[in-house]
Amino acid sequence: MSLADQLDFTRNGGLVTVVTQDATSGVVLMVAHADREAVERTEATGEMHYRSRTRGLWHKGATSGHVQRVVSLESDCDADAVLARVRPAGPACHKGTTSCFAHTAAADVLAAVDATIRERAAACTDGGETPTYTQRLLSDRNLRLKKIGEESAEFVTACADGDAGRAVEEAADLVYHTLVALRALDAGWGDVRAALAARR
Repeated sequence: MSLADQLDFTRNGGLVTVVTQDATSGVVLMVAHADREAVERTEATGEMHYRSRTRGLWHKGATSGHVQRVVSLESDCDADAVLARVRPAGPACHKGTTSCFAHTAAADVLAAVDATIRERAAACTDGGETPTYTQRLLSDRNLRLKKIGEESAEFVTACADGDAGRAVEEAADLVYHTLVALRALDAGWGDVRAALAARR
């Protein structure tokens, strides 16, 4: 049975509330509405469609290119709201920000760092531009592994010295270098989150 057939469109003037969440980071991107047509279009195309009171049926990203590819759609217990987990191709907010909720977007700093590392990896050049530090790490396996070893040792030393401030700084360095090493293996923070969730 399709999601459109499971939802109750008799309330709220034929609309259901849609909470759209980044499937990788867990960040809430936006809240909008959908009617039966929008939900059916979403299911048929695999990209989010909404119903706007001002613009009617709305294919997110149709003009900007910032489409939202559906990972999963889930109804709430009353069948009048939808949790849409997506992979966004760009900002969700019309103001150009990742999320319409600024503080929520900032909450998952690790996801933001991982996204930046992923962008650096995608932008790796063949020598035309000076590579960033992240790109140097991505292109040099020995350097990546050496830095993880160094940062691990510095973190352990700070913990042994009882220096909380230094330990926090070293932990941040270690996490960054770990995320770079994972990206070199085509993995990232989303995979770590999934592994932690499975263990929980």
